[in-house]
Amino acid sequence: MHTLILILLGLTSVISLTFIIERGWALRRGIILPTPLLDSLDHCHTRADVNTVLRFAQQHQNTPLARLTTTAIEHLEWAKADNVEALQTRARHEVSKMERGLIVLEIITGIAPLLGLVGTVVGLIDIFSTMASGETEAAAFAQGISTALWATLSGLSIAIPSLITWSIYNKRIETYGIEMETHLDVFLRRQYPNSNGN
Repeated sequence: MHTLILILLGLTSVISLTFIIERGWALRRGIILPTPLLDSLDHCHTRADVNTVLRFAQQHQNTPLARLTTTAIEHLEWAKADNVEALQTRARHEVSKMERGLIVLEIITGIAPLLGLVGTVVGLIDIFSTMASGETEAAAFAQGISTALWATLSGLSIAIPSLITWSIYNKRIETYGIEMETHLDVFLRRQYPNSNGN
């Protein structure tokens, strides 16, 4: 039983570390908000400048901001309210893609301490079983306590970094979302100067 719990804790640790590294790499600022595209959005004041923005969006087409910008440009002939609605739909899709994998970290945050607790309980059961059978050697007793405590420590050591990175990545996604919304809102306001949302 001890071996099974240790294997599960080891697998949980590997999965957690994998998602921490993968999401950390995928959520870099340059991957989400490429600076050249941000600059082109900031300098786009009229419809005449839109082609320049589109060119930068195509150069960074694998980024969320580029896909959202392309959506906004493709619907410029629509009424502003319809364009904004299409953009919001696309934005929800992009946020969902950025959040991919975070649910795994959230689950591990809950599961790892529980696995550690199971290991602790198993260790204590072994200790009391040994005592009940009359074998009360200090070495065996100490070994059981050590196993129980190590299981708890292992579970917490996996859960704490998972929780911290989950929180950081969630906040980062929220910040990126607000920044993209701000830039694209300014862009649309400039493209519909005489519009009140219609």
